[in-house]
Amino acid sequence: MLRRLTVENYALIDKLDLELDSHLNIITGETGAGKSILLGALGLLLGNKNESGSLRDESRNCIIEGVFELGAYSLEEFFEAHDLDYEDTTVVRRMISASGKSRAFVNDMPVQLSVLRELGARLIDIHSQHQNQVLADEAFRLRSVDMLAGVGDEVAIYARVYAELKSAERELERMMAEAESLRKDEEWLRYQVEEFDAAALKQGELVELEQELAVLENAEQIGEALITVRNILDAEQIGVLEQLSAAESAIAHVSQNYPAGEQIAERLHSVVQELKDLGATVADDGERIEADPERLQRLTDRVNMIYSMCHKHHVSTLDELIAVGEKFREQLATITHSDTEIKRQRDLISSLEKRARKQAAAIHSAREKVALHAAKSIAKSLTQLGMPEARFDVEIVDVGDLTPTGCDKVRFMFTANKNMPPQPVEKVASGGELSRVMLALKALLAQKAKLPTIIFDEIDTGVSGRIADAMGEIIRSLSDNMQVVAITHLPQVASKGESHFVVYKRDNRTNITHLQADERVEEIAKMLSGSVITEAALSQARVLLGRGDSLF
Repeated sequence: MLRRLTVENYALIDKLDLELDSHLNIITGETGAGKSILLGALGLLLGNKNESGSLRDESRNCIIEGVFELGAYSLEEFFEAHDLDYEDTTVVRRMISASGKSRAFVNDMPVQLSVLRELGARLIDIHSQHQNQVLADEAFRLRSVDMLAGVGDEVAIYARVYAELKSAERELERMMAEAESLRKDEEWLRYQVEEFDAAALKQGELVELEQELAVLENAEQIGEALITVRNILDAEQIGVLEQLSAAESAIAHVSQNYPAGEQIAERLHSVVQELKDLGATVADDGERIEADPERLQRLTDRVNMIYSMCHKHHVSTLDELIAVGEKFREQLATITHSDTEIKRQRDLISSLEKRARKQAAAIHSAREKVALHAAKSIAKSLTQLGMPEARFDVEIVDVGDLTPTGCDKVRFMFTANKNMPPQPVEKVASGGELSRVMLALKALLAQKAKLPTIIFDEIDTGVSGRIADAMGEIIRSLSDNMQVVAITHLPQVASKGESHFVVYKRDNRTNITHLQADERVEEIAKMLSGSVITEAALSQARVLLGRGDSLF
């Protein structure tokens, strides 16, 4: 619950410090005093977007801070999920600079506004008279019924299955469109694959082909060069090998008397052996390399074929060309196997749809089960609120088709006259009737939601007298189990509070003060009689506060 709210430099508020009771807190004040500004500041603390002009003094930051007692609300998991330090007494702070930049903190740890909004939704529910119109919102009605039915987890599970189903359906559409598109090109694709299969391209072969081709194209010149080398090495008497061998022999004979001779002879021997190996290589190549017009033509044709295919498919390397062939094969395989894959995808969709419908049916049953109880409870509250002939029904309509929230639509049907059939509440209820229906619904939801705090912003507009007293009693009963803040113009409602605050404007500044017992009597008397407080009003104020006998 909200234990303390501090606001600095926001709109007409210079500095405000508010300590709230754990049960029913009443806030009153004249129109224009700044009650809406107070709610605006609280909205910022709960993650609302900052609107321009929120700073009273642009030389200072706007700071809004709330101290929350969380010990009884099991929020540890939320804090852990968002990597925040959990404390039973948690401080939430929002700072807005003159430039409009905003920063938010939870227990002094910076957080994104999305996290702040999510936390705020778990801490406080703010309901104003304008929100009575949400009764016309199908999503609100559905969420309300689901909260009462306690099927939040089931709806979340269903939503995941539904999302998988929609994803699978989109994938089937893509597969079918792709298969249809490829079928138009099947003959062309098959021809391309056959061409690549016939080519039997291999990684790295182009380099080898071009190297061999270069040799064959110059076989005659290469042969002549090899013969020249062999002649120089092996010619009798004048050949290099003959002469080096003779030199080796000559130096070996004098090595006994010439200390360096042995080393020179060894070196000459190594050279002779190396040249013999070289001669053998040249001899082998000379026998191997010879003009081969047929082989030359085959190599030329294959190299030309590879370059022609590269040009045809707009690639520059053999690797890229091979990749093109693989792509064609995959596309052809897609066509070949598309029927099997499409059938498999349809089977998946069928399975997901069965799961979704089974889950939706269970949710529908739970919604129907709670609908009757909810209708009776709201009708009972409406009787307390001065509408004994009112009828309220919660209709759960199975629309047949799966939707993101199941297969249901929810209608709130209402009539204030027992002789008139119920119709959609948003179409037939007056402003005052909407206020009472919404209060009855909120009271029911509050019991189920177990929110720490609920704030009613003039939800009692359009009612008075005994009905106002009954409305105040319902609001007070809510405060038995949760913290309630009621902003009201009705003395009957104001008298129910455990703690009473008055918002007032002085010197163009919004202030708030906590009323003591005698001050409460005067404030409620003022609400009864206006600016001139009469003895009758004071007496009736004491009655409303339980301190005297009624004058009425």
